[in-house]
Amino acid sequence: MSELSVDSPRGVLRRGWSAAVGDYAIAGGWTLGGEALAVGDAAGGVYAFDGKSGASAWARQGAHDGGVLAMAIHPSGTAFATAGQDGRVLIWDVAEGQVKQAIDVGSGWVENVAWSPDGQWLAASCSRQVRAYGADGGEVWRSDDHPSTVSAIAWSRAGELATACYCRVAFFDVSTGELRQKLEWQGSLVSMVLSPDGDIVACGSQDNSVHFWRRSTAQDSMMSGYPAKPSALAFDDTGTLLATGGGDAVTVWSFRGRGPEGTRPGVLKRHAQPVTTLAFARRGMRLASAARDGAVVVWSLQRNGKGRRIGSAVLADIGAGLYWRPDGRALAALDAQGGVTVWRTG
Repeated sequence: MSELSVDSPRGVLRRGWSAAVGDYAIAGGWTLGGEALAVGDAAGGVYAFDGKSGASAWARQGAHDGGVLAMAIHPSGTAFATAGQDGRVLIWDVAEGQVKQAIDVGSGWVENVAWSPDGQWLAASCSRQVRAYGADGGEVWRSDDHPSTVSAIAWSRAGELATACYCRVAFFDVSTGELRQKLEWQGSLVSMVLSPDGDIVACGSQDNSVHFWRRSTAQDSMMSGYPAKPSALAFDDTGTLLATGGGDAVTVWSFRGRGPEGTRPGVLKRHAQPVTTLAFARRGMRLASAARDGAVVVWSLQRNGKGRRIGSAVLADIGAGLYWRPDGRALAALDAQGGVTVWRTG
């Protein structure tokens, strides 16, 4: 199932391994501290590969009827959750490839799933509702209906969950259901990312803008002028840089000092088609981007958001996901043909 990559990586990207899953590779993530890579596909299959060789560890085809939609790796790295079109969340044991728990969330698609930072809570969204589950898989909280389908969820801290939908971002205490804060904006929010300290909330909007709030002051701002809706967003691990898609260039805003208001962003140009996914390495100032043209680029950034290309490669199809290994020494990419490619980076 594994073979050497046939592309010609350049710069910091060096040849590693490639493999394939049964359909469009939807979501993935590193487990066991980078020893294994888990992948879910559009046919509902869930797979695990040896992180160094790419050898198949196990494969479970048809685990979700209709297809996998999202994946979340448990903070311990020993388990992960998948969500699907069948209205279920499955919690997997990485080593054995067995389902530890199966949770029926609802009758609709489960589009988002996320573990809390301490691994004690699991949140999932289905249509207009969000539900939170304890470590034993039991439901502990269920939201009222949101104004529209929930587009994104994220944990701001252990016990507090953020949700995005039409017109608002809301923060809930999942143990009590209390609405702690509501940030409003007259537009459809299609993506969301939080800064590592949970204070800055950035959302891509249907009106081709990025809107963000500082929770501590409730101050809000907007970056406009994108040629398309910014569905790809990523913060670096210091919360200084926000990378955004929304076209064939990567726009990087710096929150250093009084920024980004009144400053010019870094604009990274290399892709020929719109950017589909972005990922920062955990340490250092390396950003990876992938696009509809199949190109993958690694950038070295400065604190002001400016940067330069230091590596590149080409996938067989649209870039669907990018995942840095926890130590930053490998980068995994998924594509629309079901390709799984891993490059060594140092």
